[in-house]
Amino acid sequence: MEKKKARVLKKAVVWKDLYFYRKSDAIYQLTVAFCRRFLPAHGDRTVNQMIQAARSGKQNIVEGSEDGQSSSEMEIKLLNVARGSLQELQADYCDYLNTHSLPIWDNDNERLLRLRDFCHSHNDYCDYADLAEKMNDEEFANLLLTLCHQTDKMMCAYIEKLEERFVKEGGIKERMYAARTGYRNEQDKRIEALEKENQLLRKRIEELENQLESYRKS
Repeated sequence: MEKKKARVLKKAVVWKDLYFYRKSDAIYQLTVAFCRRFLPAHGDRTVNQMIQAARSGKQNIVEGSEDGQSSSEMEIKLLNVARGSLQELQADYCDYLNTHSLPIWDNDNERLLRLRDFCHSHNDYCDYADLAEKMNDEEFANLLLTLCHQTDKMMCAYIEKLEERFVKEGGIKERMYAARTGYRNEQDKRIEALEKENQLLRKRIEELENQLESYRKS
C-alpha cells in the first residue's frame, strides 16, 4: 500500500458552504435593508458604519478561508477580525434599540425563543427577506441581534477547532518541514534497500565466479 504523502497546502475550504458564512451574508443584506427602512439616507454616519461592519464580517470569512489553505495563522486572524466586525454591528443594534426606547428581548421572551429556533435552522437571506419586510424596527433589530449572536457562537467553535489543528499540525513552515523530512526518509530507505540488494548481487556474483573457477580446474 502506497504511503500517503504529507500535504503542504491544506485542503481548500468551500466558504460558501459554511453555515456561519451564509448567516453572515444574510446579516449583511438584512442590515442594508434595515438601514434603508429605519435610518436617514443622509447625514447619519451610523448607516455607513453598520453596513461596513456587516460587509467586513462576511468578507473576512471569505478571505480567511481562502488564505487558510496556505496560512492557518492568517485564517484564524481574519476570522477573528470578522467576529470583531459582527460584534461591533451587534453593539450598533443595541444602541439603536436603547436610543429609541425599544427593548432588547430577554432570554425568557417568547418571541425571542421562537426567533432563536427559526434562526437556528435558517441560514440564508432568502429565508428572512419576506419575514423582515413585515417586521417593525424593534423586531427587525432583535432579529439581527439573534443572528449576530448565533453566528459568533458558530465562529468561536470553528476557530477553536482551527487552533487545535494548528497546535497538532503547525503552519505551512512546519508542514513543509514535515514534507521534506518525509521525502528524505523515503529516499534514505530506498537507498538502503538498493545497497542491500547490491551487496546480495555482489555476493552471488562472487559465488558464481568461484563455481566457474572450480569447473575450469576439474
